Amino acid sequence: MNESPGVADLLGVLAYAELSAFTRMTEDAATLAPTLADRTALCELAVAEYQHFRLLYDRLRELGADPERAMQPFAGALDAWHTQTSPADWLQALVKAYVGVGIALDFYREAARRLDPSIVELVDEVLTDEGRAEFAVERVRAGVAADPAVSGRLALWARRLVGEALSQGQRVAAERPELALMLVESGANDQAEISRLFAKLTEQHGKRMAALGI
Repeated sequence: MNESPGVADLLGVLAYAELSAFTRMTEDAATLAPTLADRTALCELAVAEYQHFRLLYDRLRELGADPERAMQPFAGALDAWHTQTSPADWLQALVKAYVGVGIALDFYREAARRLDPSIVELVDEVLTDEGRAEFAVERVRAGVAADPAVSGRLALWARRLVGEALSQGQRVAAERPELALMLVESGANDQAEISRLFAKLTEQHGKRMAALGI
């Protein structure tokens, strides 16, 4: 593999994230969706996540990497995040799909921005929203309108999602230094770069919360 050492890590963590998203969305659709229309819509989004997974899996093979080996280092952290943030109801599942997954994907997009254009293009393609935001925002806002009391509960849930996501992100960065280095420009002040990253992630999170109306 001739790419930078962190590329296999980035594509590996993204591939496992997409596979996990597919699995969790199908589970939530089956167990939490209140109507058949909601179940159908969430399953369609899950299919898009699986298609993204296949793109990443195939690119890893094209680069001469073993996809399973590339994904394995990240399975523990991502599985732990999903276990610790298992939604209790439909609205929590939607907030997780939009806010929790969203901040993780922002992180991966930042990690890719200095790579070869072909890799950047692939990452942009697999991080395409595919309607997840519109689907979640529409239903969460309707839920809050029907019962304003859920707004505070969902805001606390979103805060927990982000806290757990950032904690697991720090764990991954500590265990995979090649991936962490992709977030910092060569010769730059590491702390300043990390501060800039977290400020950008926080800004995007704030926009998502505002869109949800919570």
